[in-house]
Amino acid sequence: MPTPPDALDRALHAPADPPLAPLPPAVADLLRRLGAPPRLAAHLRAVHDVARRLVAWAEDRHPGLGIDREAVLFGAATHDIGKAVHPDELSGPGSRHEEAGSALLAAHGFPPGWARFAATHATWTAPGVTLEDLLVSTADKVWKNKRVPELEDLVLARITEATGRPRWEEFLALDELLEGLGAGADARLAFQASFPVAPVSPGGPGR
Repeated sequence: MPTPPDALDRALHAPADPPLAPLPPAVADLLRRLGAPPRLAAHLRAVHDVARRLVAWAEDRHPGLGIDREAVLFGAATHDIGKAVHPDELSGPGSRHEEAGSALLAAHGFPPGWARFAATHATWTAPGVTLEDLLVSTADKVWKNKRVPELEDLVLARITEATGRPRWEEFLALDELLEGLGAGADARLAFQASFPVAPVSPGGPGR
């Protein structure tokens, strides 16, 4: 049975502990127009918030890296948006949402350089993967306190190559950050789980 539309609004705006920043307005509007599952919105919000913290750390520690902040935040906010098309992958495995999400964003007028994150967030070693892609992928793991050494090594390699700093020094700094971010995982998981998987009722907000 479809979920009442107010559940989606709660997922987008309800207070959380620890606090979660709102999604970019264009993403929130698109989720409403799609009648997206509230649990998907809650997940995107959690990952987006972690990405904000990752980018803030990187910009503060390495202001010369030239990270495209808005691209990372958009990518984190939309990485799983294809699950609006394949909602079964919200509660089970599957990768159909990756290409579907990229196509969905492109169809709604978002530029390919931003729509790509929906397809690249699970692909860390493909040609052309950028530091921005890797940061979105990292946020998508650490939000639930999952550590992926291979992925973190790739992030470290990009940072040390660009800055010339010793790898051990950057490893310690990144590890401390990710450990701190992971400490909030239980609360983020509880926030996500408090929302239903079913899409909102037809005629909901923005439809």
